[in-house]
Amino acid sequence: MSLIWQISVAVIALAFVALVIFLIKTLKAAENSLNKTSQTLQEVQKTIDELTYEVKQVLRHANGITEDVEHKMRQIDPVIETVKNVGEILNEVTLSAKQVSSALIERFKRPAEDRISTKAAVKAAVQTPHEKTVQSYDATYSDKKSSGSWMKWIDIAANVWHKYRN
Repeated sequence: MSLIWQISVAVIALAFVALVIFLIKTLKAAENSLNKTSQTLQEVQKTIDELTYEVKQVLRHANGITEDVEHKMRQIDPVIETVKNVGEILNEVTLSAKQVSSALIERFKRPAEDRISTKAAVKAAVQTPHEKTVQSYDATYSDKKSSGSWMKWIDIAANVWHKYRN
C-alpha cells in the first residue's frame, strides 16, 4: 500500500505543479492586461487634460462672443423699438386710409341724386333762415354744373381731413 500512496502523492504533486504552472501563466496574462489597461488609462488621462484645456479655451471664446452679442443687442434695442413704433404708426395710417377709401367708395356707389337729396335734407335741417335764403338764391341764379363739381371735391377733402384727424 505504501507504493500506491507514493504514486498517489506523486500524481497529486504533479497535478499541483501543473496547476501552479497554469496559474502562473494566467497571472502573467492578467498582469500584461493590467499593464496595458494602466497605459491606456494614462493616455486617456493625458488626452482628457489636453481636451480640458481646449474646452476651457472654447468656453472663454464663447463667453466673449456672447458678451459681444449682448452688447450689440443692447445697442440695437432702440432701433428695434423705433421700428416697432413705425410699424404701429403705419398700421394706424393704413387703417385710416382703408376707412377713408371705403367711405369714398360707398359715397361714389350711391347715385348722385341720393347724395344731393341727403345733403339737402341734412342742410335743410340745420340751416338758419339766412342760410336758407342764400341757398335758395344760389340755386336759382348760379350755374349748377360748375359749382357742384368743385363743391363736391371740397366736401370729399373735408371728410378725408375729418377722418384723418379722428
